[in-house]
Amino acid sequence: MAGSDLPEGTLQNVLEQETLKWVFVGGKGGVGKTTCSSILSILLASVRSSVLIISTDPAHNLSDAFQQKFTKTPTLVNGFPNLYAMASFLDYQEVDPTVEHEDIGGENGMDSLVSELANAIPGIDEAMSFAEMLKLVQTMDYSVIVFDTAPTGHTLRLLQFPSTLEKGLAKVMSLKNKFGGLMSQMTRMFGMDDEFGEDAILGKLEGMKEVIEQVNKQFKDPDLTTFVCVCIPEFLSLYETERLVQELTKFEIDTHNIIINQVLYDEEDSQSKLLKARMRMQQKYLDQFYMLYDDFNITKLPLLPEEVTGVEALKAFSRHFLTPYQPSTSTVESLEQRVSALRQQLKDTEAEVERLRKGKEKA
Repeated sequence: MAGSDLPEGTLQNVLEQETLKWVFVGGKGGVGKTTCSSILSILLASVRSSVLIISTDPAHNLSDAFQQKFTKTPTLVNGFPNLYAMASFLDYQEVDPTVEHEDIGGENGMDSLVSELANAIPGIDEAMSFAEMLKLVQTMDYSVIVFDTAPTGHTLRLLQFPSTLEKGLAKVMSLKNKFGGLMSQMTRMFGMDDEFGEDAILGKLEGMKEVIEQVNKQFKDPDLTTFVCVCIPEFLSLYETERLVQELTKFEIDTHNIIINQVLYDEEDSQSKLLKARMRMQQKYLDQFYMLYDDFNITKLPLLPEEVTGVEALKAFSRHFLTPYQPSTSTVESLEQRVSALRQQLKDTEAEVERLRKGKEKA
């Protein structure tokens, strides 16, 4: 399929879906997720009463994109009356779920209890942070919430948080049965109040699990939630996008938009061999994207010579999300300018050749 024959899509469908409450933007690292999620939140702010964009990436990309410092508390974005941003609430840690941990026992039973909770339930701290964030967000009544997610692997862990909390709850129950009243005796022995007791911990976990389960139902409702995949036209990004789409399908989360970023266009007949080679390579993967995702809205965004940072740059680039990008074409005026430049180059080259010839004759 030739490049000119590929159908052009936009993200207009996201803006028009008035029932949307949650919009996830994700993909492989380094493909422009933060830029795309920031622009999407700006566009949504033009049609919604209030928009919150939340980063789930510990890197401060959101602050870099808007050139404004954000914290774990929603902050109004400069220049907008209804767009708020919130920095990462998660601190991802590498956890090896295959490591076997010894059973609790011996003299250090209380220490083992704590380590068992921390080590035997990979991601439990992140799941609890996510639940706390959702409780906070739900009290604020935003019209739509955009998630600028971390790279694919962490995003998939985010979607697994409901089952993670469920495992955590089951683990606490098994520990409670295993230890009997040990925890209660220890808390009384050290003069701690009831908030550190097993029933308090269990109650907190159950409360968080209830919040996440409620939101999880919304995540699986295509009227309320959608996932926008961001990628670039290269093999690894294509592979990662396919993995992400399959996982989203498994989690029953709607996805029907793909943004292909950093696309090279043959503008004004570039003569660079490197650019020509890169464009041929990109076209091969663009064809594969359109073949694999023929029922998706695919939006292509051009590779720019400069970074898209700051509110004004984000606003300027946002037009490509709603109107397919059109590469500049050669006009009579531009062709005349190129001919004039080539004539000048020829004239300069002839002068240089003449100078070298005279220098050779003198020698």
